[in-house]
Amino acid sequence: MRLSILDQSPITYGQTPQQALQSSLALAQLGEALGYTRYWIAEHHGMDGLASSVPEVMLSYIGANTSQIRIGAGAVLLPHYKPYKVAEIYNMLATLFPERIDVGIGRAPGGSAEASIALSGNFLENVKKYPDLIEELLHFIHHNFPKDHFYSKTKAAPIPTEAPSAWILGTSEKSTKLASKNGLGYVFGHFMSDEESSTITQTYVDDFVPSNSFDKPYVIVTVSVICTETNQTAEKLARYHEYWKLRGQNNKPLPSLNELKKMDYTTEEKQEISKIREKMVVGDPKLVSEKLNEIKRNYRADEMMIVTITHNDEYRRQSYQLIADEMLAN
Repeated sequence: MRLSILDQSPITYGQTPQQALQSSLALAQLGEALGYTRYWIAEHHGMDGLASSVPEVMLSYIGANTSQIRIGAGAVLLPHYKPYKVAEIYNMLATLFPERIDVGIGRAPGGSAEASIALSGNFLENVKKYPDLIEELLHFIHHNFPKDHFYSKTKAAPIPTEAPSAWILGTSEKSTKLASKNGLGYVFGHFMSDEESSTITQTYVDDFVPSNSFDKPYVIVTVSVICTETNQTAEKLARYHEYWKLRGQNNKPLPSLNELKKMDYTTEEKQEISKIREKMVVGDPKLVSEKLNEIKRNYRADEMMIVTITHNDEYRRQSYQLIADEMLAN
């Protein structure tokens, strides 16, 4: 099975943002050493619990300190930006790090309404243009506008020897249609979706149209995972992730594991926590492997992408290590 990493660059208890970003580099380097296929870093804005607001800066840093693992954004929040600038950035990265660059495309705001206004003005209006923004971005990446198009002679330089690989990230059938229509890879956010049916990825496969980006459909499913040597320890660590999802990512500092024992949840919050846990894979390496393979079969995925949030970096890296030892060693 192909396994990859999605890093949200969390600022854990006692960390500074600089330390969190250094931890992201260390995670990418570990992933490369262990045989993970790709490392993607997320984009969030104005959140005190998350350090990565500008993925392309981190990708330059990580690319310069790794050599083989594919690196990319998960995702570029395209309604905030002009496609031409995004194409320039990722063409530059693909020139610096040939055959290693992915550009994941998403339409979420990635932060508060105020942050969205500060970034791009009227975000909701830009979301309406999202399908057109995707098409324009792809034309700039591949430099293939029709000859009579206004931008036909406009290059998103430098032009790399191999264009960055483009993907659509999503949690609904609407995103699968954009991915299949444009012939892009599709990344289903299992960890943040209410969808349970495997038909969401099957629709993408059935409707896929080959393109300059992909000649056949390719599905990645992103799953929230915590793996430790015992199921009991994994269950304890999962409490931290539950809190983080429920209250933590906008607050700083995130609590220590001991502080969680003092937390009281409302009835509504307890119900929300139950929903969060339903989307998580928690356990020892054997259990995690079984569940990941089950999800892979259910969604007919080509690759699984793992996102892990724990209360310290040691446990986070250990989780990826144990999964690799169980699933990538052979």
